Amino acid sequence: MFDGLHDIDWSQMNHAYGTAEDVPGLLRALASADGEERGSALDRFHGAVHHQGDVYRCTAASIPFLLELAGDAAVPGRAAVVDLLVGIGRAAVEYGATEESGWDFSGHYRAAALMREQAETFIGFATDSDRLVRQAAIPALGLFVDDAERAVAVLRDRLPAEPGVVERLLLVEATATLALRRPGTSVSAADWLSALADDTALDATTRLAALIQHARCTPDFHAREATRTAVALLREGTAPADDWWLTPTPATPAPVIEPGSAPPDVIAAFEDLDRHATVHSPVTGLLRAFHEVLGARVPERTMLLAEQLRGTDPGTRLDAVRMGAGIIRSWGGDHGPLVALIGARLADPYPGVVAEAAVALGACHRVPEAARPALAALVTAHRAQDGPQVWASPRRDVRRAHQAAVLALARLGDERALPGLLVALDGGVDAWQAVQAAQWLPGAAGQLVPRLVERLLGFDLDQRWIDTEVKSTLHTLGHLGDTAALGAVTEVLDRAVRGEQWGIVRSALAALQRFGPAAAPALPAIRALAAPDAAVDPGVAPAAVAALQAVGGDAQDGAATAAGPAGPAGPAGPAG
Repeated sequence: MFDGLHDIDWSQMNHAYGTAEDVPGLLRALASADGEERGSALDRFHGAVHHQGDVYRCTAASIPFLLELAGDAAVPGRAAVVDLLVGIGRAAVEYGATEESGWDFSGHYRAAALMREQAETFIGFATDSDRLVRQAAIPALGLFVDDAERAVAVLRDRLPAEPGVVERLLLVEATATLALRRPGTSVSAADWLSALADDTALDATTRLAALIQHARCTPDFHAREATRTAVALLREGTAPADDWWLTPTPATPAPVIEPGSAPPDVIAAFEDLDRHATVHSPVTGLLRAFHEVLGARVPERTMLLAEQLRGTDPGTRLDAVRMGAGIIRSWGGDHGPLVALIGARLADPYPGVVAEAAVALGACHRVPEAARPALAALVTAHRAQDGPQVWASPRRDVRRAHQAAVLALARLGDERALPGLLVALDGGVDAWQAVQAAQWLPGAAGQLVPRLVERLLGFDLDQRWIDTEVKSTLHTLGHLGDTAALGAVTEVLDRAVRGEQWGIVRSALAALQRFGPAAAPALPAIRALAAPDAAVDPGVAPAAVAALQAVGGDAQDGAATAAGPAGPAGPAGPAG
């Protein structure tokens, strides 16, 4: 195995993180009997040699050796290697480089050519005895086989031979890929999709797939009729196979960030990316494709989502909640019926669906007023069932659902959110979210502000990543406007100036600006920062002038700073 591997001068090629000299070692590790070693090598290959879908010259040079690995039945984990190959080939083919163009300085052209040369090899993989290898290889039939009639023949032969729903969906999708890639020579592919959609002898899932993939290939399809047919097929039943999730791991999994290694909001954002990269039903990708085809046809998309959200499969409902939230955020108009459908999922028997519905409602640009009763009922039910500390529940889905519902209620100004926020601020679990939400409850400032002040004064401003939380707390205190916080805000302003932490200084000045004339005790500190000769970061002076004018300082001081020279710049610290 690997004949000729060391005849290649890998040092003359690069990947995303430098020289490609480590590629031979990665290839050998992919053949290891140690699963951990293979997994580490695969992650490294995806992260460097096929970084974010890029195809470098070293990526193309690796293809013959990856094919050798994939073709050896004794190699464990072959499906992951086939999946990697198909991912490289897809990126190369979609890039569209040709040898004649003269501008392909990467490995795209060479990689695409190698994949097409190995079309028969991929046909073999698509008929392999290993189900996971077949799943990984089937997309290649639509991507790399230039003989369209040959490809259609293989696809038609494989469909009745495949008992699994995942494989059948992949075969139908590969047919559409072929029709789209070779529109002038693959009329039979589109025709076959149309025939499959009409074949009542087939199961509803395969017919639904054919209907949607045919719509992808037919620009002038009748959207309303196709949507009604899709709804009917969903009602007929598209229950997933129990083991549908055995598909290969996605080629670019979301990075894992350990707690404490980044700001909490960044960690949460990556967790959200990971959640959104996960699907809970084999028909999710298919239905997403249909939503993309429907595009701006919001009534048809809402009709489709209504059926998805009422379906018997919890995974389909969960993924439908996310799709519905996307429509509400992206398209204007009255989404009352869709909001009601998502709100109804707050009573879903599956905690994961409940959590997703609560998050979806809370993520709306404006939390729908119509969702208030259902959100309040969910929060009350959680507290009754799991106790007053449910904000910090060890049950992940319950905790996520409760927190999302509390935060959404807070954005509505509903003080039924207050007990959850107090638990967060007192216990510290996900307190950063409670800090952000507290600004919407000015009527509860008497209970919130003392806790926020204690939190603010407890921050070590030199701690890594702490500035985000400090700024958020200052922002909320400014919104609440309770003068009991003035001393703490001024103290943090002074500490930040001494530490040249100018991002925090600007946030503290913005908070004092919101206090208005009530912040008069802080005028000396503000005036010092607004002075023309203040040794501060350039962004501080305008913030100090704005605060000075809002608090009621000498207008001439502000005007002099705004109009006159900035004075000595002094040592500039980090912006945030």
